[in-house]
Amino acid sequence: MILAASRVQEGPPARVYACNPALTALFTPRQPLIGRYEVCTAREPLGSDEGEALEALDAFGTAGEYKRSTLARLYGGARVRVVRQWTASGGRFESVTRLSPYPDATLTRLWPGTMEIRFTIQQNETH
Repeated sequence: MILAASRVQEGPPARVYACNPALTALFTPRQPLIGRYEVCTAREPLGSDEGEALEALDAFGTAGEYKRSTLARLYGGARVRVVRQWTASGGRFESVTRLSPYPDATLTRLWPGTMEIRFTIQQNETH
């Protein structure tokens, strides 16, 4: 028992994400024709060597209901670190966009962690 309890965890710890319906409503399409969106956040920021640095409006796109001028003012010219990935397997497609730092739902504060926008389509999914 003592040996099992003292094992060292291999690799970095997994990111702990908390999903936020308010951010989902703000940064994703209101009623997608197919698939579903989910926006979650984590405390850990993206590393300076991950992804690319983009202007806020380029990073967040035009799909959401957020006020573009308010978001641009909030970032004040600072860049957003962005990583975009996708996977397809077993009838499931998932697109993931990770952004750091990210805004709160009121667009009044930037958090140093990471926002993850997930778009998922499951084969035979209907709305």
